[in-house]
Amino acid sequence: MAQLEHIEAIEKRLWNAADTLRANSNYASNEYFLPVMGLIFLRHAYSRFLAVKDPIEANLPKRGGKTRALTKEDFSQKSAIFLQPRAQFDYLVSLTDSDDRARAIIEAMESIEGDYVNLRGVLPKSEYQELDNTVLGQLLRTLNPDELKRVSGDVFGRIYEYFLTQFADQKAHDAGEFFTPVSLVSLIANVLEPEAGTVLDPACGSGGMFVQSARFVERHHQNPVDRLTFYGLEKNATTIRLAKMNLAVHGLEGDIHKAITYYEDPHELLGRADFVMANPPFNVDEIDADKVKTDPRLPFGLPGTNKKGKVSNGNYVWISYFYSYLNEQGRAGFVMSSQASSAGHGEAKVRQKLVETGDVDLMIAIRSNFFYTRTVPCELWFLNRDRPEQHRDKVLMIDARNIYRKVTRKIYDFSPEQEQNILAIVWLYRGHTEKYLDLVAGYCHRMLDETEGCFATLNDDGETIEPLPSFISSLSTLREALQPFLATLPADGPHAEALTELDDVMPLFEADVAGFRKEISGQQAAWQTQKTTNGELKKAVDRLAPLVDSSRDLVKQTDLLYKLASRLIDTCENECDARGSNAWSGRDVTRARKAADEARQVAVEQLKQVRYFWRQAHWLTERFPDAKLCDVEGLVKLVDRAEIEANDWSLTPGRYVGVAPEEEDEDFDFEEALREIHVELESLNAEAVQLAATIKKNFEELGV
Repeated sequence: MAQLEHIEAIEKRLWNAADTLRANSNYASNEYFLPVMGLIFLRHAYSRFLAVKDPIEANLPKRGGKTRALTKEDFSQKSAIFLQPRAQFDYLVSLTDSDDRARAIIEAMESIEGDYVNLRGVLPKSEYQELDNTVLGQLLRTLNPDELKRVSGDVFGRIYEYFLTQFADQKAHDAGEFFTPVSLVSLIANVLEPEAGTVLDPACGSGGMFVQSARFVERHHQNPVDRLTFYGLEKNATTIRLAKMNLAVHGLEGDIHKAITYYEDPHELLGRADFVMANPPFNVDEIDADKVKTDPRLPFGLPGTNKKGKVSNGNYVWISYFYSYLNEQGRAGFVMSSQASSAGHGEAKVRQKLVETGDVDLMIAIRSNFFYTRTVPCELWFLNRDRPEQHRDKVLMIDARNIYRKVTRKIYDFSPEQEQNILAIVWLYRGHTEKYLDLVAGYCHRMLDETEGCFATLNDDGETIEPLPSFISSLSTLREALQPFLATLPADGPHAEALTELDDVMPLFEADVAGFRKEISGQQAAWQTQKTTNGELKKAVDRLAPLVDSSRDLVKQTDLLYKLASRLIDTCENECDARGSNAWSGRDVTRARKAADEARQVAVEQLKQVRYFWRQAHWLTERFPDAKLCDVEGLVKLVDRAEIEANDWSLTPGRYVGVAPEEEDEDFDFEEALREIHVELESLNAEAVQLAATIKKNFEELGV
């Protein structure tokens, strides 16, 4: 497992192990999450420490034959934390049950806080005294599997975010509002492109906006510590600790103040921020109007008050604040309730004034179920104080509600490719045609790589596997395991039809696989001279379509072959009394059948990747055939101010882009859909059992 993109399985495994320990202890999620996050912080700090330690030591100056000792400054330059021996994770893992693990962890945290002023009072310490010594040992070992010692990249940064996600889903802290889904934060950062300057998040939660901004800079081979300065405001003290740990885990620092942003501005960044990024609380109705009515951060005035002297809805207080923090070249991106873009009365007047500035850049509508703690849809707003003149009386409207990936029954997100496709629209709007063309070319190239991967690719453990050849081989092994028993049966036995069909289809499949490989070679050769102009790339996408059709046909044939083999086995067992025969090796057949099914799944998944990446390229070239921004029904429209005024100054994308034509899903798999329904039903049943157990326990505690 050498690459960042292969860590999903281990993330889930680590979480399940840690959550199982919680379930077997006396602690609730809200008591457990902070010490767990602290240990992940320590483990990640140790990974970064080890990654840079050897190169640092190799370049240390020598005097009188002695090498200078390591210092924290050496590690700060490499975006890592210097760890004293007692704070190194391997030392903590090596402790035995006779040692006081809680005391050792507390000392590790204290040593880090002693070296880093910005972390003093932030790391969890006393919380570990509440955990059983054996449970702590299991937790330390759980977070230190062998495969994670071989990984490269920001793996534990990802794992830290994954655990934040899971705890948010459980509402383990602050009702889960401390966490903004990574796919939304990433999209905001990549639209804003915070290459350098001051980044302010006035509702910073666990600091995700800062982390994604840093990643944007890192992808451009720059050091975010040198390029970005982070300022945050957050009202919850525990959330501030999470944010500072999150920053430190990624080698970053930020000036985060405990404050209620409605009434306080401790950083005094009015008109000085280069970038503002935020996901504020939606639809707040408790802001004291008298306290904020003269606030200089409200350049468009109050959005309206109620009879209690409160601001009717705080959405436009936030929006006004975000705008006012920007300098003359500043840009803002934030999440906002979908109600805000078309709200009436005083809010509509503020929105009108905002639109009339010419600084509303673009709006992106997001469907429901992107958040862990609320199901409502939302919109992403983007402001730009330095827009080009040709855009100042226009707003780009993108309706992304039909773009999503279903993660669980309750949660959706964007796949990396879906995010890139939305960004491609923004690139065309900004005239960055080359980035759009590079993306299309990249999808084509990746699609060809995936076709090669059908014959040889690396699995999650870095081992070479051969999906299609392995499937063919597994079927042959299964057929051989059946042969001794089949040889005892009469030619016209109950098994005859299934056997004939299997033996007829197998050579046809092998021939089609050979033809697929030959077709790949031809496409690869054509790609060697591929030009990347828009016209030539469009031709390439069309040229690759037959290869995609072949991969889809092979998926159907792969599934068919396995079904035929399974049907033959079932017939032998149910109609030919296989289990009563000495020629039947049930263990060998079961093992071969399982291996064939596993090989089938790998081959099918790999074949589907071929079509998946081609469809990304086709999605773009079909909608933007001239590699220029154009109106696409149900997706995007560049709307001028006159049309916005005619629509009550609404900034709701769906009001302008129209309804997308219904698309037929050519990849719809009825059996897969049934499997998903079955899995969902099992999940609902498990939730019902858990809920019943909780109710029973509550009644018992009440003595009922």
